[in-house]
Amino acid sequence: MRTVTVLGSTGSIGTQTLEVARWRGYRIRGLAAGSNAELLLEQAREFRPEAVSAHGSAAAWLKDRLPGGIRLLEGPDSAAGIAALEADTVVAAIPGMAGLPPLRAALAAGRHVALAGKEAMVIAAPLIRELTAATGASITPVDSEHSGLFQCLQGEQLSDVHSMVLTASGGPFLHGPADLSQVTRQQALAHPNWSMGEKVTIDSATLFNKGLEVLEAQGLFDFPLEQIEVLVHPQQIVHGAVRFNDGSVKAQLGPHDMRLPIQYGIEYPERPAVPLEPLPLTGMLEFMEPDLDRFPALALAYEAGRRGGYARAYLNAADEVAVRAFLEARIPFTGISDVLERTLTLAPAGEPGWEELFQADAEARQVAHEQVRELRAIL
Repeated sequence: MRTVTVLGSTGSIGTQTLEVARWRGYRIRGLAAGSNAELLLEQAREFRPEAVSAHGSAAAWLKDRLPGGIRLLEGPDSAAGIAALEADTVVAAIPGMAGLPPLRAALAAGRHVALAGKEAMVIAAPLIRELTAATGASITPVDSEHSGLFQCLQGEQLSDVHSMVLTASGGPFLHGPADLSQVTRQQALAHPNWSMGEKVTIDSATLFNKGLEVLEAQGLFDFPLEQIEVLVHPQQIVHGAVRFNDGSVKAQLGPHDMRLPIQYGIEYPERPAVPLEPLPLTGMLEFMEPDLDRFPALALAYEAGRRGGYARAYLNAADEVAVRAFLEARIPFTGISDVLERTLTLAPAGEPGWEELFQADAEARQVAHEQVRELRAIL
């Protein structure tokens, strides 16, 4: 029986991973969550893991409620403790900087990681590759686009690849309005295809999410940045494609269902059957170039990738600050990219180590908050 640990078990990817576990009968070794204690308790009662982790009031609430035999890990390092448990696969689905220490712990323990969070590869790809090589750990991507690329590359030589293609839905503003400065929070959160958290949905509306995915693809596959393309594909049936030097193109197609790349990330290289209807292949497949004038955040991600090092960490942190400022009506929608650009120009040169990453993130957030204040003052 395959054993799986889930980091971020109460989030969207985590809950869908547990749906796959029900399909496949996985033995759940560990569950790491944040503040959703009630859902974590339900999961613990159903899957009976060896240990769970939570923090703050959630951990206090769980102490006397967990079934017997399940250990509770508390505190800032508790998710890392869960990540190091013996398991065939660790599904890493804790977003943001909080997901970096448990990912590091899983890789240090030599685990196979099904990686769902973008931020780790965006800001720490060289460190992750170095650690993976040293411990014999392995990574398969769970994001649908990177899973698509990974699948297209099976049986191929990277030297034969001309370019990689990531697809974007185009978000809610693909066809208008012309003036994005006046769009509302409600409009920006109305994604045409996916139901996601607020941060990811806004990133999709600015196309910055696709910029993060470009940087993630560069980190995952150690592939030249300028040979990673983005094409707008509103139907989102093609998740990723690879162009080869001989002119051939391989593409991975699939329905809008994250459980498929989650299962592939865990089961690779096997493809067990799933209880879903086959994907219809009728209908148009439309592709277009992204408009970088309307969506400058995507171009800024490429610029951060070219600069490398601290620039990636600064841009990632600045986006979290800017998106929150937009959601709280402190800056307009177009102000998100303004804050990104202003913060990126202030990123220092150099490559941070593991410990410097968190200091860089904190410094970048301070810089971004100042840019929000300055932007508000001139609007």
